Amino acid sequence: MSRRFEGQVAIVTAAGSGIGQASALRFAAEGACVLVADLSGTRARATAQAIAEAGGEAAWIKMDAAEPPAIEDTVALALQRWGRLDLLVNNAGYGEPALLCETTVESWNRTLAVTLTSVFLGLKYALPVMRRQGRGAVVNTASVSGMAGDVGMPAYNAAKAGVVNLTRAAALECAGQGIRVNCVCPGGIDTRVTQILAGDRADELRTMMAAAHPLQRMGSAQEIAAAIAFLASDEASFITGAALVADGGLTAATGLPPYVAR
Repeated sequence: MSRRFEGQVAIVTAAGSGIGQASALRFAAEGACVLVADLSGTRARATAQAIAEAGGEAAWIKMDAAEPPAIEDTVALALQRWGRLDLLVNNAGYGEPALLCETTVESWNRTLAVTLTSVFLGLKYALPVMRRQGRGAVVNTASVSGMAGDVGMPAYNAAKAGVVNLTRAAALECAGQGIRVNCVCPGGIDTRVTQILAGDRADELRTMMAAAHPLQRMGSAQEIAAAIAFLASDEASFITGAALVADGGLTAATGLPPYVAR
């Protein structure tokens, strides 16, 4: 594997599992020192240990990405440990399935706080550091659910759409400062969230999700981590304000039936 991030420092939020964990492992494998942040200290520690066992360098912190002091402390820890911050992946997200009129105000507020406000906070506290350095890259985890609507996920749809447009606004603000800001929009990815959302019906949900994608399968966390690593790397040096779709062809279709048999 290449060493595109040699000597760089990365923070990855919600890095205790799924896309965040795969991204943290990917950055470390390519030479970065990684601060693993997660709501679960147990999972954060396990990811950091996996990086260390593979010969990489990592630290971990238990934090709630929706809380401003937690983000401040996370950035401060990276600076204390390594003296710089080059890469930030705002990956925290949350959603509770419910029809709009049945969505509680508490659920709405928590979904927006974890999924959208966390991105704002990450940008707010990381960008000044990157400005002082004269360079940096931020990748936000958005979703195809931020590009189109779903039945039963109104708060999540609103929050992820906000991530996409906040990414654009931040990219424009930082464009002349050596900082790039992009987001990735995954389709259905097979992570622990699938099990949490579906419970005993997880295998049924996986089958349905696979069938919805033209590639006839769900994506893996490692595939999204590869997209995130590309956007964070110098190989994407002319890309900023972009929403990179990684969805197995899901959003390529109009949804209309085929006009000609294939």
